Amino acid sequence: MAQHRRLNKTATRRIAAASAVVMGTTVLAPGVANAVEVTIPNTNISVNVPGLENVPNVEQFIPATPAAPAVQEVNNYVANVAAQAPAAAPAASSQGQAIANAVRSKIGAPYAWGATGPSAFDCSGLTTWAYQQVGKSIPRTSQAQAAQGQRVPLDQLQPGDIIAYYGGATHVGIYVGNGMIVDALNSGTPVGERPLHFQPIHSAVRF
Repeated sequence: MAQHRRLNKTATRRIAAASAVVMGTTVLAPGVANAVEVTIPNTNISVNVPGLENVPNVEQFIPATPAAPAVQEVNNYVANVAAQAPAAAPAASSQGQAIANAVRSKIGAPYAWGATGPSAFDCSGLTTWAYQQVGKSIPRTSQAQAAQGQRVPLDQLQPGDIIAYYGGATHVGIYVGNGMIVDALNSGTPVGERPLHFQPIHSAVRF
């Protein structure tokens, strides 16, 4: 019985040693007599461990190697993240916002043909005055403003841009954001805020 107990201790030591050796490894079919071939995952390294074949249920000491994610799944994930990223809206310049704030401050002021403020305005007089508030000098008439400003696509408008209307660019207003403009429309109508597309648009420009 004493000898049997010593064998059990030896077996216990072998099991402990085997668990340390094969942790994170894979046991393959016996490579040589009285030995088990152990292969380390993701390497070409293998070693024959004599006596390991005598350890009962040695597989329980070997953790399962997690499967690597399929390349297609990773690519699909990256593609989905890219597809869900929202398009960045054009950032409004601080100067453009200051122009929009200036023209908004004149909502309610009366219209007067040829007037450039600060109490009354015509359409291009209002745009000229608003730009002067940030130290910018622009052409005085609506046609000259439309001709000399830098053209801006309507889907890239920023506050402070000038919107020219009608076929001959005979009317202008200032875009203030959220699909709205402020303009001095005509006699009897005070400076007010209106939808961007309230009349046919000729062009949008930026100075």
